[in-house]
This record gives sequence, C-alpha cells and structure tokens, in this order.
Amino acid sequence: MARLSRLTLANQVHHIIQRGNNGAGIFADVQDRQAMLDLLREMARRFDVDVHAYVLMPNHFHLLLTPRTLDALPQYMQAVGRSYVRYFNNRHARSGTLWEGRYRCTVLQAEDWLIPTMVSMDLNPVRAGLAQKAADWPWSSYGANAGLRNDALVSPHRVFWTLGNTPFARDAAYAKAVEAGLGSSAQDRISHAALRGWALGDEAFIEKLQQQTERRVTRQRAGRPKKAPP
Repeated sequence: MARLSRLTLANQVHHIIQRGNNGAGIFADVQDRQAMLDLLREMARRFDVDVHAYVLMPNHFHLLLTPRTLDALPQYMQAVGRSYVRYFNNRHARSGTLWEGRYRCTVLQAEDWLIPTMVSMDLNPVRAGLAQKAADWPWSSYGANAGLRNDALVSPHRVFWTLGNTPFARDAAYAKAVEAGLGSSAQDRISHAALRGWALGDEAFIEKLQQQTERRVTRQRAGRPKKAPP
C-alpha cells in the first residue's frame, strides 16, 4: 500500500515529531541543543512559521507550530533538518544521515487540543525519567509558556491567550495545567494521531479539514463502504 503524504495545511496547528536514525541521539551536548534552537528560530522567521511549543529530547524533538502558507511547513522542516545535519556532521566528524526517515506530522483542533498537546510535550522529559518536573528540563518551551523566562522562538497561539486576561494569569493557568497532567486516554490520542498522521479533533473539525484536501485526514473504518441509497 502506498504511503500517505503528510497532512499539511496553512493556518492550522501541526504537531511534529522528528526522530534520530535507529533511535540514536541527535544532541551530544548543550552546544548542539542551542544550535538546533537557533536554527528553529531563524527558519521560522524565514518561512513564516509560528512555533507555539517545543521540546528537545535526547533522540528526537517535538514542535507545535502553525505555517502561514501551504509550503511553509515542508520548507521549514527541510531547511532545519538539512542545516542541522550539516552542522552536526561537521562538528562531530561524521557523515551520513541523522534522521529516521521523514518527520511525523498531524493537524489538530486548537480549541480542544492545543493546550493538552503542549502539556504532553512539556511532560515528555518527566515521563522519560530525565526530569522530576517540567520546569527542570531547560530544553523545552515550558519556561516561556509558564512565565519563567523569555524565548524568542515561541509565538503564543490565540487559544493560549484565552487562559487568562493578563500574562500572569495565563502563565499561572498553564503551569497549573502541566501540574495536573494528562489522562492516559488523552495522551494516547495525541501520540497516535502524531505517529499515524491522522487529524485530531471533533467531527465538525475533521469534516471541514477533509473539504480542504484530497488526502484522507482520518483512518477509514473497517469493512466495505456503504452503498449510496438508490
């Protein structure tokens, strides 16, 4: 069966996952992580992409972003990926690929899934045993979204602004959401959608997305399709 193309739409929130080849590490030290953040920020400006959240893990990274044009996302990821591999190979005297195939990508309904996906990303280091709490991991956007530091890479989404009427209220509300965590059902839905490439949202959102693309946005139900009534 032919592999589905990635679902990419302008002005929609996308959850991106890029993994290292064969599960290998993609960052050797602080300098490598900072180089990646610099590239993500530089290319976001160049290709008109708003990055709402990110987390750099030892062998993969997550992004939550909105491309402003149809071609912005693939151009952005291609530029970041190629530039970082060139930097990494030159610095560490290696050659060959660094990434495990193409990046994973899904579109999600911001009103329902933006904050849960941000929470999931910020708790990734905690689930992996790399930190006791989200604030302990310096390589994510948690600090920016919880009001602990400024981060030029992060562009808050309009849904994030609904968390409170003031920056302090929004920061506190988001920190509280991360502290509360996610249930296993929500976490499974976020992970499955991102890895499989299926859109994440309610029926009305899915139907509206499907009208914008010929590519299937959800998994087809098992069994033969129903015949149209005579």
